[in-house]
Amino acid sequence: MIMAVMMVMTISANAMSYRMAKNEALFLSDKMAYELNLTNAQYEAVYEINLDYLMSVDSPADAYGRWWNRRNTDLQYVLTAYQYKTYMGIPYFYRPISWKSDSWTFHVYSHYTKKHHLYKDRPKVYNNYKGGNNRKSDRFYADKHLNVQGHVSPAKPNNTKPNNGPVVRDNGTTHHNTTAANKGNARNNNLPGNNRQIAKNTPNNAKPGIVVGRR
Repeated sequence: MIMAVMMVMTISANAMSYRMAKNEALFLSDKMAYELNLTNAQYEAVYEINLDYLMSVDSPADAYGRWWNRRNTDLQYVLTAYQYKTYMGIPYFYRPISWKSDSWTFHVYSHYTKKHHLYKDRPKVYNNYKGGNNRKSDRFYADKHLNVQGHVSPAKPNNTKPNNGPVVRDNGTTHHNTTAANKGNARNNNLPGNNRQIAKNTPNNAKPGIVVGRR
């Protein structure tokens, strides 16, 4: 009985609060939108998926288990094949967290050191989405038809180096690789009308950020 109580306490201590998960999902999704050139619709969905993932991680063992696999499956329905391949090649997006020194470490901060800075406005669902889509059908995002190039097979975890990501300087500023983005834009211009509308570019102007919660 005592052992069971201790286990529950440990898991609860490792789980993120809603506020913490919400702030970290916002920061991570904002950087994914910037580097992957997401549309507004994709950005909204990516925020939901990242929040679901962070809220579902109850212990270090969960970081790259069932909920990480579900996150990748959902992202495959939302991102284009090109965007998903790029995402897999950026470790701080693909494997965003780890448990170190009795606390969660968020790898995106090793590349984006300005914790108050966001490139985009908060997603519309930021204030009211409480999580839970990852406990619905695994085709939940497929039915939203956000991915203009269709679903790709689930990818195996890897530790590949960033592919066509930005060059991050020591002072925290980022030089974005526009060559890869331009190729993606050229491909989008050849899509049918509705899909082209979904895949069009969105502004990357810097917006005021928020303080990211930490434990």
